[in-house]
Amino acid sequence: QLTVILEFLRNLGRSGLRVSQFGLGTWVTFGSQIADEVAEDILTLAYQSGINFFDTAELYAIPPKAETQGRTEIYIGNWFKARGKRDKVILASKVAGRDRGGMTWLRKDGSSPQVTKPQMIEALEGSLRRLQTDCIDLYQIHWPDRPVPWGSNPVAFKASTYQGSENSMLEALETLQDFVKAGKIRFIGLSNESSWGTMQFLKLAEKHGLPRVETVQNAYNLLNRTYETGLAEISMREQVGL
Repeated sequence: QLTVILEFLRNLGRSGLRVSQFGLGTWVTFGSQIADEVAEDILTLAYQSGINFFDTAELYAIPPKAETQGRTEIYIGNWFKARGKRDKVILASKVAGRDRGGMTWLRKDGSSPQVTKPQMIEALEGSLRRLQTDCIDLYQIHWPDRPVPWGSNPVAFKASTYQGSENSMLEALETLQDFVKAGKIRFIGLSNESSWGTMQFLKLAEKHGLPRVETVQNAYNLLNRTYETGLAEISMREQVGL
């Protein structure tokens, strides 16, 4: 019955990629709650059940800790090597946004994570190495570089939260374009992003001929309906997949 349910495929934005309507998320369990061999069993069962979309991030496992950072990508990479299914899976990963919790261990030089070209290059190379692949199908900015509320809690925007500098969205898109041209990623997406931020990325991409955002990975569940107030219209009108 599960296999029948998962036979239905959905478009991933305007990318042309077709993904199962259920994806395999790995943010808490892989690398934190379960061991490598259990992760391999879960990945195999998911694939055999019709799931062709695996999502991870350089930061995982969650909660973020220096000793588990990147372990989730390592587990997935080990599965690819053992099973030889890399070309059968749509693989998504993420680069960490502006640090909000003292994650100085994420970058080699101890810098606070930000969405800058040097840090994006370091992040992508690390993910490719751990995932044991030459290319990531969907590469996402994990959360806004801007000092604004974000994440799974439906927090209202307040002017008092808008303080400090922010890095250029244009620089981020230009860097992502370099990755696409180098064949290291295929398409780009956002995560934990606002309606305004999503539209800014779309406008900049159109104006400067840069890669178009295909997806936004935001919280949407029975307790968090914030997606419906603004992003739902963007998803429908701009074909930015949720």
